Amino acid sequence: MTNRLNIGEGKISGFISIFLASLSFLAVFCFKYPKLLTSPEFRNIYTGESMKMLLIGVTVASFLFAVLSFILSHKKSYALIAILIIVGIIFIGGFSVEPSSVEKSKWYLGLDWLLLDLLLMAIIFVPIEMVWPKNKEQARFHDEWRTDLLYFMVSHLFIQFFSVVVTTSVTKTFGNLSLGTFQAWVQSLPFGVELLLAFFVADLCQYWAHRFFHSHEYLWRFHSIHHSTKSMDWLAGSRTHFVDIFVTRCAAFTPLYVFGFSPLVFNIYILFMAIHAVLIHANTRINFGFLKYILATPQYHHWHHCEDPKYYGKNFASIFPFIDRIFGTYFLPGNEWPEGTGVHEGNYPKGYLKQMIHPFTKSPFDKDLNMADRDKSQR
Repeated sequence: MTNRLNIGEGKISGFISIFLASLSFLAVFCFKYPKLLTSPEFRNIYTGESMKMLLIGVTVASFLFAVLSFILSHKKSYALIAILIIVGIIFIGGFSVEPSSVEKSKWYLGLDWLLLDLLLMAIIFVPIEMVWPKNKEQARFHDEWRTDLLYFMVSHLFIQFFSVVVTTSVTKTFGNLSLGTFQAWVQSLPFGVELLLAFFVADLCQYWAHRFFHSHEYLWRFHSIHHSTKSMDWLAGSRTHFVDIFVTRCAAFTPLYVFGFSPLVFNIYILFMAIHAVLIHANTRINFGFLKYILATPQYHHWHHCEDPKYYGKNFASIFPFIDRIFGTYFLPGNEWPEGTGVHEGNYPKGYLKQMIHPFTKSPFDKDLNMADRDKSQR
């Protein structure tokens, strides 16, 4: 395993400059082809003018980091690559793009959502993992970071596809129920009560879907892909098979639809989960004090990913640990962390496409796990 990046060597600033320049380069195409590459739901949240200012700001920041890398690093290639990308941004008209109104399209790629979320998550979690790492020996660019990044990109680019499939399935299943009176009552609740209720019912349903994946051999094939990573970090949570994504999102969105929570509550839930799901997989030793008994934290969720079979089947809740307490699956031993993460018995192919196909063809294990034996190992 390679050494972690050290401050003052110019490598960190070099990687940052390439990262920011790449985001800016792709963002230019969002301005040029907004109907195809931007999400209508998010265009309603931000303005084109603010995004242009952000584009220019990120590009300038990339140039400054490239200069810093050029000065500090003996290896000048990082800075030169970033500068070449910046030249490309200027060449394709990145500083002269103008925001424009866009009609809603039936199909699109969520490139704007991908770039904005990737930028925000990197700004938040990369410094946290550098300053307060749980695993100090874990390399920033571990063996499978490209695979996890690809998972992140695909899930964001095809957010519309997953949303349409999930929403259509939920609507067809529950659309004929006469829920107007009940939904009006839910929306009449005080905002804070409605928000907490939405978080609870979504997490409760997701808890059982999550536990279902762990207790049925064929479904475990798909969900175990998520557990296959041995390098927990802010990208690790994105390693999820599309079958797993579909079932889990259906489980979470169904109560939100049935209860008829307001769009604001729904959007807050989506934003919270986008950040929180990254947090609980992050490589950080922050234990959050007493809050770890109220909300799921990295320590809590790392135990769920523990590679030791005797700790399998713990901490299924995504938000509220008390749900695990109710159903007897809670485990949080003080300030102790698991020694390792992953699936001890698993044999997984490397690479995104192979991992997508593999569960359909055969088990990632030499033979399907006997779930009864796994249950016994937890006792």
